[in-house]
Amino acid sequence: MEKILMIAATEHDGSLGKPALEALAAARTLQQGLPGSTLTVGLIGADVKKGADAIASCGAVKFMAVTGADFRDGVYANDAAAAAALVKVAEATLVVAPGTSRINRFLSGVAQRCGGRIDTHATEIQVESGSPAVTRWYYRQRMTGVLKRTARPWFITVDPGSIEPWSGAAGSATVEAVAAEASSKTKVVGVRSPTSGAQTIKPEAVLLFVAGAGWCKKQPDGKTHVSDAGRLILGFLDKTQASLGGSKSLVDQGGEGETLTFMTHLNQVGQTGATPRHPKGLSTCCHGEEPHVVGWRFVNERRAINLNPSCGWAQGKTDVLYVADAFQLVARVNELL
Repeated sequence: MEKILMIAATEHDGSLGKPALEALAAARTLQQGLPGSTLTVGLIGADVKKGADAIASCGAVKFMAVTGADFRDGVYANDAAAAAALVKVAEATLVVAPGTSRINRFLSGVAQRCGGRIDTHATEIQVESGSPAVTRWYYRQRMTGVLKRTARPWFITVDPGSIEPWSGAAGSATVEAVAAEASSKTKVVGVRSPTSGAQTIKPEAVLLFVAGAGWCKKQPDGKTHVSDAGRLILGFLDKTQASLGGSKSLVDQGGEGETLTFMTHLNQVGQTGATPRHPKGLSTCCHGEEPHVVGWRFVNERRAINLNPSCGWAQGKTDVLYVADAFQLVARVNELL
């Protein structure tokens, strides 16, 4: 009989983010497909009552939590101790967690402490022939594979955006306190983040706007117009609240001081960059070759702007190709918006 534990860290206000609800949905899939299995929810945070109440009707047999001011922020030693304690008390054989930056930092260490095995970046979890099966992508998102393990405990992290999040009625959950030692000397003294207007990476945005190196190349007048490009792109992002991506060739130019000042390697999409999951995507001044297309693998509706009707995007890689000058087209779209 499998004992399934879903581990998540609450937000600063005690709520659970969307990635945690996606991991919960994956854990429920296992629990429903494995006869006799049980589901336990384990939370980490300063105060988890709000998050636990929000998922009270998820079907978990028990809610457990490691709480306190030391567990409010993501500190490796404290989080690892908390998660290991939850796994031990729950006697978990399967551990499912969201693949957030905080969870990814410590869960591999927890698997080592518990003598288990871990698989990350799962995009689907199902039950095949009575056994848990995990789907994930390999080789820069070019191949997909299905994994099964007999080793227990088995830790699995779910890539955010790949599974429909759990939804259900809120209630009042009874949370069992679990003790863990907060031994870290690291103290989080504050959080610095850009204002909403300057934030260019938005995982929850409906639209992904990808800029290619063409924005910084010479235009028909024989001159570059990088400042104009920046103004047009930021204007589009501000009006649409889209997320910004960039090709490798564009972000690599940053070291030469000849690119968009707000474009960093964190924005990179493609073979060596991120693989975002937005409902819609618009590529501009990008050829659409294989490294870029890999980054768009999970974008549902793909459109591109390119002056060349025979560019890579036109070869079956986009739903709609606008054969036009990106400067003129984006400027006109901004006017209409």
